[in-house]
Amino acid sequence: MHRTGRLLVALLAVGVVACLVGGCGGGDSLGPTEVGTASVAPQGQDQLVRRIVVLDEDVFVNEAAREALLAQFGEVISKPLRLVNGVAVLLPPTAEAALREEAGVLRIDVDAEVHALPKPPGTPGKGPGNGDEGPEPSETLPWGVDRIDAEWAWSASTGAGVNIAVVDTGIDKDHPDLTVAGGVNCGRGPAKKWDDDNGHGTHVAGTIAALDNEIGVVGVAPEASLWAVKVLDRNGSGYVSDVIEGLDWCVDNGMQVVNISLGTNSDIQSLHDACDAAAVGLLLVAAAGNDGAAVDYPAAYGSVIAVAAVDSTDTRPDWSSYGDAIELAAPGVDIYSTWKGGGYETHSGTSMSAPHVSGTLALNLSADLGATTDDLPPEGWDQYTGWGLVDAEHAATGLETGDDLP
Repeated sequence: MHRTGRLLVALLAVGVVACLVGGCGGGDSLGPTEVGTASVAPQGQDQLVRRIVVLDEDVFVNEAAREALLAQFGEVISKPLRLVNGVAVLLPPTAEAALREEAGVLRIDVDAEVHALPKPPGTPGKGPGNGDEGPEPSETLPWGVDRIDAEWAWSASTGAGVNIAVVDTGIDKDHPDLTVAGGVNCGRGPAKKWDDDNGHGTHVAGTIAALDNEIGVVGVAPEASLWAVKVLDRNGSGYVSDVIEGLDWCVDNGMQVVNISLGTNSDIQSLHDACDAAAVGLLLVAAAGNDGAAVDYPAAYGSVIAVAAVDSTDTRPDWSSYGDAIELAAPGVDIYSTWKGGGYETHSGTSMSAPHVSGTLALNLSADLGATTDDLPPEGWDQYTGWGLVDAEHAATGLETGDDLP
């Protein structure tokens, strides 16, 4: 058993912040600026390019000065990114160099694409589902929820009162096995529509907090409050600026745990800064990646808890990304959970691992966790599974009575 130092410090910090924040605001209390279809224009020499312009704070807070500065360079679309004193814009490529030289402009970052992490090769992509095709399936305890001993924690905590944001493709708001408190759309499309049109976010949400209601599945923290922060479109794609805006919304609306099962290979300073700023009061949990290489961003940042995958034998699949950033491992192979349209599917990936950790954090945010993991070979921390398999029961109760211990 090992102490997860950064995780413990984050938990103690967020416990204090949660007391200060109290309840959370409504899902529509902040309205993100809509980004229209022009935002997907090709990025050639003669086309507009997506950029994040980071400004001196005095310029950023002065909206008139901010808009005047950008307008002279032909910016087309902008939305403020308050966590980084930045603005997401579309610029003519020839204007970028000149804008960099302007007083008040600290930096210009590429507004890189982010994606729901792709399905690992050779893994299942679907499973039994029902949707509108028949009666709801009887409730089963998914093997991953069972493996981390979540059910042994429920006598002490079910996650009630904890706000968890799913930064993803949205959540199926009408799914019979989920209760969604609200949400926001920070990407393209109508600003108030955060319903899931892909399925990925709904799958993540089910692992975190599917209801204990005799149908389908049950999540790690079945009474936690789910919030949909839609930053990815129906194809599972979005931009760094959308994620930053989503994190900003989480800060302003009383979220306590943020699940980020998406990533990019691009290290964007604005994303790094936004995660660091948000992590002052929130627990950020992210999927490590599915390409068997270096940990993706934002999971690679020190302010984010990076989660690797293991299968039902506690073995890391070769597609689970690895590196110095890995802190924990969690079930990520053949995970059965909720899906869009009221259905259920089986999927694999570190996207499925991260919500096991997010749900565990919801079970107890204020306790001194001490030991929160079951060590996996080799002994101690390693770059493949971190400090080991997350232990939900121990995190919530300090005990280990589960029957799934190695």
